[in-house]
Amino acid sequence: MTRQPYPPARRDDVVDELHGTSVPDPYRWLEDSDDPVTKEWLEAQESLFAAEVKALPGRERFRERIAELLKSGSVGAPVWRGGRHFFMRRTPEQEHAVLYTVDPDGTERALLDPMRLDPTGLTTLDAWQPDKEGRLLAYQISVGGDEESNLYVMDVATGTRVEGPIDRCRYSPVAWLPGGEAFYYVRRLPATEVPQGEEQFHRRVYLHRVGVSTEDDVMIFGHGMEKTNYYGVAVSRDGRWLQISASRGTAPRNDLWVADLHASAHEAPELVVVQEGVDAQTGLHFGRDGLLYVFTDRDAPRSRICVTDPATPQVEHWRDLIPQDPEAVLSDFAILDDLDRPVMLVGWTRHAISEISVHDLRSGERIGSVPTPGLGTIGGISERPEGGHEAWFGYTDNTTPPTIQRYDARTGETTLWAASPGAVEVPPVTAEQVVYRSADGTDVRMLIISKPGTEGPRPTILYGYGGFGISMTPGYSASILTWVEAGGVYAIAQLRGGGERGEDWHRAGMLAHKQNVFDDLHAAAEHLIATGVTAPDRLAISGGSNGGLLVGAALTQRPDLYAAVVCSAPLLDMVRYEQFGLGATWNVEYGSAEKPEEFAWLWSYSPYHHVREGVPYPATMFTVFQSDTRVHPLHAWKMCAALQHAQAADRPILLRNEAETGHGARAVSKTVELAADQLAFLARHTGLTG
Repeated sequence: MTRQPYPPARRDDVVDELHGTSVPDPYRWLEDSDDPVTKEWLEAQESLFAAEVKALPGRERFRERIAELLKSGSVGAPVWRGGRHFFMRRTPEQEHAVLYTVDPDGTERALLDPMRLDPTGLTTLDAWQPDKEGRLLAYQISVGGDEESNLYVMDVATGTRVEGPIDRCRYSPVAWLPGGEAFYYVRRLPATEVPQGEEQFHRRVYLHRVGVSTEDDVMIFGHGMEKTNYYGVAVSRDGRWLQISASRGTAPRNDLWVADLHASAHEAPELVVVQEGVDAQTGLHFGRDGLLYVFTDRDAPRSRICVTDPATPQVEHWRDLIPQDPEAVLSDFAILDDLDRPVMLVGWTRHAISEISVHDLRSGERIGSVPTPGLGTIGGISERPEGGHEAWFGYTDNTTPPTIQRYDARTGETTLWAASPGAVEVPPVTAEQVVYRSADGTDVRMLIISKPGTEGPRPTILYGYGGFGISMTPGYSASILTWVEAGGVYAIAQLRGGGERGEDWHRAGMLAHKQNVFDDLHAAAEHLIATGVTAPDRLAISGGSNGGLLVGAALTQRPDLYAAVVCSAPLLDMVRYEQFGLGATWNVEYGSAEKPEEFAWLWSYSPYHHVREGVPYPATMFTVFQSDTRVHPLHAWKMCAALQHAQAADRPILLRNEAETGHGARAVSKTVELAADQLAFLARHTGLTG
């Protein structure tokens, strides 16, 4: 393939001195997205990418097949309020999922369709919460992928908007008080009240009364606290108990308070400390039986459920109900109490495979299990707020589009409640979970998905994430199925830093231990090669966000091990990451360059700073999104320029820079285009021709 020359990118003599270390940053000018020089460079990169990707064989075939498999659509679990329930569904031809309600008489209605709000497809529904009676709905929408949610309130019966927009509500929980007259929510302070550059932080908890100006909202909590705090807020079903949690950024710990709203005013709740300054995560559920159920990883890294009286919520009063399992991670629970013997359903993940056990609600004794459709992933267990004998949960696996299952505790049976609406022909695949050994001797698991009957070294994509306690569990993926159907192998490594084995597994891959994550990926690659699944010239790696950091570090640490890389929405300049997007909320995961010891951790692997001239690097595609307000695309821009300058091999370094798209939700057609480009690029550089 005749390749165009890379767009010229000047290398400036910019060097910072940090804790006695010289830190070069030759492409700092690319941090300014408004600079005409940066815009010119991006336009040139776009032209280069368009020329390269146009010549990739199989791109149209990948696009068609991914689109076909995405016609499965999707469906979400029901949320019951009063006589109604609410759920999300996307039909085969829809760009976005639509929020529906089913009225007490059984009539189904579409409440919120993002395409009706905005036919361009750029508007996304970020969150929604009906009030306790199902009469009003709070919902949040944003435009162009920026996730800058505006909050609105709708009258469910008529579909009319009765409130909003309320701005600065990104990631805001909504906790309704009974009657639908007011709710607690989280909102950032106005930009005029915070230091420049900190507009994304400084959240506060407010009480808002429907129909009253937000200027009259009462600040309930958050004044004088850490600027990067995230807050959770919830009100018990009966309206008596308020709980507020605070986490510094994405730290795996929270402070927690409760207030009795029957004994103090809604505008001035008298908060009682449940835990404060404790290195653990805890959440509360106020039962219909008057007891307080505590979900916590305090002294239990795989989590446990305790019970106490709401009037004495502190740890010294907790009684273990469901103790920590020696192997499985406790993930969720629901209470079914319209039974002669009330029960608790408890969700677990065991080596990333979901299961649900049934326990006596009073003693915690295990008395059974919930039948599930297979060895896959269960997405949350829900019940009716007023109680009952039924529960609903989502289910998916490698070949099953999302379904909603209904469990009846009276019969012990699980039945299909709702399936994804589209009929698709899913290709046959085999999935095998293997165990391999990392550099320090730690056993790590990996799921290997392949086409039945294929043998010998095959083009393989190795995917990983390894951060923030997020687990890699089986799920329906049009991209994976398309790649495997074409003859490739797709491997998903359950790296340290994730949550597959609980909080200890997470912490083994964060802060000073981040190198463990990269070592786990390298060891996964070596295992795939040693067992004949693939070969170095047929092996690609892929990751996004924190997974983009993963593959960025991997390609600089072991460029010999990988033939191709897709690096999406990545963090790559780990010295300056805190200064952009939501970076300051992640120093609890990575560390801060402002502290000498933590700077040393970051400097040891920061991908941008480990690019070396004259090294034959893998073929690399960076995919970034211009409206990404979480991870600024400057990371990929700077790394792309550095790799294009340093590359000693005849393998391309490309930048796919997408406008009006952000880090999270997107229209289906945009997902198809992105996935097709990624697979076609990886196929070209791993030899996949099927």
